[in-house]
Amino acid sequence: MKPFLILQLRPEAEAADDEYAAFLRKGGIAPENARRLRLDCEPLPADLSLDAFSGVIVGGGPGCVSDPEAAKSATDRRIEAAILGLLPDITARDIPFLGCCYGIGLLAHHLGAPVARGRFAEPVGTTTCRLTEAGRAEPLTRGLPETFPAFVGHKEAVEALPPACAHLLASDTCPFQMIRHGTNVYATQFHPEADSAGFELRIRIYRDRGYFPPEAADDLIALCRARKVDIPETILARFVARHASP
Repeated sequence: MKPFLILQLRPEAEAADDEYAAFLRKGGIAPENARRLRLDCEPLPADLSLDAFSGVIVGGGPGCVSDPEAAKSATDRRIEAAILGLLPDITARDIPFLGCCYGIGLLAHHLGAPVARGRFAEPVGTTTCRLTEAGRAEPLTRGLPETFPAFVGHKEAVEALPPACAHLLASDTCPFQMIRHGTNVYATQFHPEADSAGFELRIRIYRDRGYFPPEAADDLIALCRARKVDIPETILARFVARHASP
């Protein structure tokens, strides 16, 4: 089969390695059926053709598309430009795409929807997602429980549904937890690949990055360990199974 292109935006190697392993494990992707690019340390190849892949999966990261340009690091600007450079082709041709956390902000920004800090930001931990009417009919979410927990942690969020998008999942604290553009382009605010062990690692790595008071790290780890979070990975696995192509 054609491989999945997995684009990573995390400059922290330990977090990026764990996220990549989670995408393979939770998505049911064999290592030989994935091509990994860490955009923090390597550019997109000049000859990259999206037609060579079954789909594109974009991981999370500490950047915020809504930050002023002057506040972004050179790495943040390079990563953001790489993804935003691919999205016109992805959305125009409806190429299978799944953007996770940072990915929903980038997709919404590309489509012209407002993305901002503060109002719908969610602290590190779990949120309760609920199916919308469109979500009940959507192949990736159809048949899931009406509500289920998911791991989140983000400083910015989408503030209005982007044009030509379906609203699939919502939560009380952040209205746009999952959207779809066209037929094949998806994005989630939560992390569909994350489990408690993976999120514990991220809490330790990002404890001084402004997501939460550093002294709260141990309590957040305990909270994550106490919650059973296994429904979101179904969405990732369904995306992979639906779009895997020979």
